[in-house]
Amino acid sequence: MQAAHIRAHAIPSVTDALKAVESVLLARGHRTARRNAWTSVLEDRRHAKDRVEAQHVLEAVAGRASRAT
Repeated sequence: MQAAHIRAHAIPSVTDALKAVESVLLARGHRTARRNAWTSVLEDRRHAKDRVEAQHVLEAVAGRASRAT
C-alpha cells in the first residue's frame, strides 16, 4: 500500500474570492476611479488654500477700512 500524499491548501474566503474577481473584472475602472478621486482631493486642497488666502485679504482690507474711519 502506497502512502497518499496530502497537500493542504488554504481555502480562500468569500471575501478573498470576491476581491480576486473584482480585481480582474474592474482593474481599469478602479484605477480610473482612484485617479479621479486623487485629482478631486488635490482640487479640494487648492480651493481650500484659495479660500484661506481670500479670507486673509478680506480681513486685511477690513482692518484698513476700520482704521480709516
